[in-house]
Amino acid sequence: MNWAGQTAVVTGASSGIGAAIARELLCAGAELCLVGRSRARLESTAHDGESVRFYEADLADGPETRSLGARLAADLNQVDLLIHCAGMICLGPLDRACVEAFDAQYHVNLRAPFVLTQALLPKIRGARGQIVFVNSSAGLRANANASQYSATKHGLKALADSLRDEVNADGVRVLSVYPGRTNTPMQKAIVESEGKDWHPERLMQPEDVARVVLASAALPRTAEVLDLMVRPAQKY
Repeated sequence: MNWAGQTAVVTGASSGIGAAIARELLCAGAELCLVGRSRARLESTAHDGESVRFYEADLADGPETRSLGARLAADLNQVDLLIHCAGMICLGPLDRACVEAFDAQYHVNLRAPFVLTQALLPKIRGARGQIVFVNSSAGLRANANASQYSATKHGLKALADSLRDEVNADGVRVLSVYPGRTNTPMQKAIVESEGKDWHPERLMQPEDVARVVLASAALPRTAEVLDLMVRPAQKY
């Protein structure tokens, strides 16, 4: 896949799936704008240079997210790929769940993709670009102890589905990705909270998800993938 001459914005690019997607795109020649909370961690994904720019932002902070959207819109002439990978999760039964944790998940998992997509949509339309929402299997099925997280991810699916109907006529493709358990820091914390041993070799690797996402995005414009479900071959 050759992404030379194309500009990609990737949130959650400091680790996990976001970092893997960013590295694949960089190797394929894309111009990258990487978003994360820590510049040091972004630098572990890629080195700052002519083809990579870093944007430090906490997407749990509403005003900071709006400021980020404005900065990106001012800095970029075009956006060929907008890939939302940032996410957070807090697990627990509804009767003991913390509403502040729900608010934080809403801001990162749903509000931030809305705000950033809205800010960059004119640049995406102008480039006939693509938007990828890295969702979760929880965006399709809500299990016990995940009501808050699943609610935000179900909302993200609705956002993507509605947006697709609005922008398809402009030549913009919208893809939702629903990964199962993947070897990421977030997943490690989940497994440990479940009292299970951590066996990352049994899970999908971030690079697996990155490659299937970018293969879908690289399809000729005679086709589009709407929803992509990816599962580990071994069950945890």
